[in-house]
Amino acid sequence: MTGNTWDFVVKRDDLHTCKFVPAPGLDGITLEDGQVLLRIEHFAFTSNNVTYGAFGDAMSYWNFFPTEEGWGRIPVWGFATVVKSQCGQLAVGEKYFGYLPMSNYLVVQPTRISETGFFDGVAHRQSLHPAYNHYIRTAADASYDAAREDQMMLLRPLFITSFILDDFLADNGFFDAKRVILSSASSKTAYGLAHQLSLRGRDQCEVSGLTSKANLAFTKGMGCYHEVVTYDDIDTLATDKKAVYVDMSGNAQLRSRLHHYFGDQLTYSCAVGGTHWDQVKSGERLPGPRPTQFFAPAQIKKRNAEWGSCGFNERFGRAWHAFQEPLDRWMHVIHGNGTAAVERVYRDMVEGKAQPDSGHILSLFNTQS
Repeated sequence: MTGNTWDFVVKRDDLHTCKFVPAPGLDGITLEDGQVLLRIEHFAFTSNNVTYGAFGDAMSYWNFFPTEEGWGRIPVWGFATVVKSQCGQLAVGEKYFGYLPMSNYLVVQPTRISETGFFDGVAHRQSLHPAYNHYIRTAADASYDAAREDQMMLLRPLFITSFILDDFLADNGFFDAKRVILSSASSKTAYGLAHQLSLRGRDQCEVSGLTSKANLAFTKGMGCYHEVVTYDDIDTLATDKKAVYVDMSGNAQLRSRLHHYFGDQLTYSCAVGGTHWDQVKSGERLPGPRPTQFFAPAQIKKRNAEWGSCGFNERFGRAWHAFQEPLDRWMHVIHGNGTAAVERVYRDMVEGKAQPDSGHILSLFNTQS
């Protein structure tokens, strides 16, 4: 596959099946008036991206970058550079951070252009949430640090969810609970939320993590959980305090066990992710609160209205900068280039082989950008 350009696609009903589809290269793409061609330099791939695939139909993730019938392009977060422009407000060479396909190139139709970035105005994306259509111009991004691009790709989109989840729970008085229980506690989104919750102090909120036996020592070593137990030991959790369950795993069996164990002591059940993406379906009626899907953009919209966009960005910026320092203690970044690296990381992630202390930065170009 050397020297060619590609779109990486997966079967929508079987995430284990994937392939590379030939795509036009730089010289083969002709732009219409107002369009811009982005070269996708590199992007992060985490278990969160597998969640995008697992919830592709339910949450419209397949609709961002359409492809052939029955197949889908899993969105990723990364950096892209303008290499062709038929838009006078965007210059060749400018760098942007945003939502991208696993491809070499992407054509966008910039609209609502400002100093800080633009929104993709292509017709098929207009019904989708604008938070995913916004591309941030790095030269005008106060939180951008060239030395920390990897951390930004790997964790900033996840940390937005962590940050706003923490705010959502606090905004609702933790639903009268004194404990928050997180599944997939070694995942990066769970870690971000646990980090934020731990800053509030144990008197306001105890943080309990659920993880596998293999990840138990690592999760305890993260330093932000008040207690960590394995999935097999859920019945060792004390039930003397009311609790909120934040489900990062999407594992229906685990959710059922927790609901039955805590019963009415569970005051809220929040479904966020699907790291156990192949175990998400269940029609069982559960004791306690009905599981509710969390949608971060809704809380972001609420806070933007209350705080203003500048106020929101200031609060998030402070939290993001404070969050980055502890990452250096445990996160190992692994770079991979070309189709073989992309497919290898994808398959490992889908099959649950990824290591919690690793973060993968990928590019479909064969040399490091």
